[in-house]
Amino acid sequence: MTCKVLIYAEQAEEYFARLKPQFPEVEFFPAYSRAAALPVIADVEAIFTLAHVIPRDLLAQARSLKWLQSMTTGTDALIGVLPSHILLTSCRGAHGPQMSELAFLYMLALNRNFLRMMKAQAEARWDRYAQPVLEGKTVVIVGVGYLAEHLAARCKLFGMRVLGVTTEPRKLPDFDHILPRTALREAAAQADFLVLLVPYSQETHHLVDGAVLAAMKPTAFLINLARGGVLDEAAFVAHMRAGRIAGAALDVFNKQPLPPDSPLWHLPNVIITPNIGGHSDRFVEQTLAIAIPNLRAFLDGRIGDMQNVVPH
Repeated sequence: MTCKVLIYAEQAEEYFARLKPQFPEVEFFPAYSRAAALPVIADVEAIFTLAHVIPRDLLAQARSLKWLQSMTTGTDALIGVLPSHILLTSCRGAHGPQMSELAFLYMLALNRNFLRMMKAQAEARWDRYAQPVLEGKTVVIVGVGYLAEHLAARCKLFGMRVLGVTTEPRKLPDFDHILPRTALREAAAQADFLVLLVPYSQETHHLVDGAVLAAMKPTAFLINLARGGVLDEAAFVAHMRAGRIAGAALDVFNKQPLPPDSPLWHLPNVIITPNIGGHSDRFVEQTLAIAIPNLRAFLDGRIGDMQNVVPH
């Protein structure tokens, strides 16, 4: 089977350079602008893209589209947008290393008050204080998918107690206990670190609201690596300003890029990063490890062998 594939991504040319030698029978169209993709969009049968990147009006013109391979783990931006007859696959699991490392960067920086260290350095001030350790701390991971499993394994290496929160509790390696989502407040009350990795949906909109934040210990930290909408930002701002939790690290927001006038920028002991959780210097290599076998299966008509099919 031959087909036309649009690669709509910032690294489109790098994807093209790696894919073309392996699939000489496929006509690839690398593009990263609406204008560049528009002349071919009506004829492509497959699209490789980041779920939140491709313009919706461009996608609506893909009349021959049969399959969309998202190079991201999350595909919530396409739910309700992509027609149900079009196959949707994700790169779930490809971003475990960078997500786990960012979570640890946050946990270490928050736990040891690295912002205080950097302030002292800027002021050329010798500020020596006892350094808290992660060993013995409890991390509660909300959303127990592949990324959570990857993170949990690393938390255990640091001697941490690991709890999970999910809709379908089950026994998994590296989790001390997994609770149902209905017990989120109970879990939050035990957390030294409440880490959000749950997919975004109507059911998870503002999952972490004022009541969940109120259940957290005043010494606890919140880490959001999920989606902005999972956290009630207004409630979070109120709790931080009142000093009800110790701090937070946020990588995702309701509005992205985060507007300069957002109060989140100026909250005490809050680390802000620009949605870098899934990014890495090996991003193309990581995502192609899933996309290449999927493309081979698609070309061979082996739809049942394709990885990470997302119902929608």
